[in-house]
Amino acid sequence: MTTPSAATPSSTAPGRAHGPAPAQAGAPGGRRGSLGPVGLVLAGGISVQFGGALAVTLMPRAGALGVVTLRLLVAALVLMVLCRPRLRGHSRTDWGTVIVFGVAMAAMNGLFYQSVARIPLGPAVTLEVLGPLTLSVLASRRALNLVWAALASTGVFLLGGGSFSGLDPLGVAFALGAGAMWAAYIVFSARTGRRFPQADGLALAMAVAAVLFLPLGVLESGTKLLDPTTFALGAAVAVLSSVLPYTLELLALRRLPASTFAILMSLEPALAATAGFLILDQTLAATEAAAIALVIAASMGAVRTQVGRGRRGKTAGGS
Repeated sequence: MTTPSAATPSSTAPGRAHGPAPAQAGAPGGRRGSLGPVGLVLAGGISVQFGGALAVTLMPRAGALGVVTLRLLVAALVLMVLCRPRLRGHSRTDWGTVIVFGVAMAAMNGLFYQSVARIPLGPAVTLEVLGPLTLSVLASRRALNLVWAALASTGVFLLGGGSFSGLDPLGVAFALGAGAMWAAYIVFSARTGRRFPQADGLALAMAVAAVLFLPLGVLESGTKLLDPTTFALGAAVAVLSSVLPYTLELLALRRLPASTFAILMSLEPALAATAGFLILDQTLAATEAAAIALVIAASMGAVRTQVGRGRRGKTAGGS
């Protein structure tokens, strides 16, 4: 899958330390160029949360580390076959970026699945999303994005019921650690997307993550990973939770600033709650529904800010 920006990674302005450069003001379809990456992010979020819900049902069969191993291994195989990335002609910095991206990906997945093995899916994602929210505050260069981040933070707090004291402390720690790795994933996904064509960098990073995690999965689950049903379910989780969302997000980050992308990640708790309701029979309280509304409002505000910025840039470029 490609977007108009996929063939040539966006250039980066000197000194810009976060996120890909925005779409050129004079590019055709300026508004579509702003909305297109947002659609990719939303589609990726829906896919990853339903994949996460499916993974929870798989854990009794393969264990948390086993599920992560299947997810990363199958995703790496699929992406390497589809992308057939070129191994030569890359600089040392290129390889360093891919390796760090792969390490962040492996750590993010491992910590998150350790979390959902101990606490419910909704609170786990709610805590995890604090990482991207923090990134949005640190990376943003627009004061208005701080407002959207604050609104999203309020929704995240309400979705957690105002307190996470009733949850397993280790599960909470794993979720917060996954959030930190998620923020690193956002940064290095953007950098990888600028350095490698199409999804080549993603395929290589996924292979790094799979190699790093394979010994852990084998140690915990052993021959359980070879069970046909377990492997098939793991492959489904890989496609829903890794192949589709990571590809969509990498393509989106070529055109969408990291600060806006991070605020859009605030939708993840709402998507997780929906997936939990449909697949895991987890219901929503009135407070949780209100929290979801706040999170969606913050995400819509971030989108409008990005689209408005693109319109102003196009007007300035044409004057």
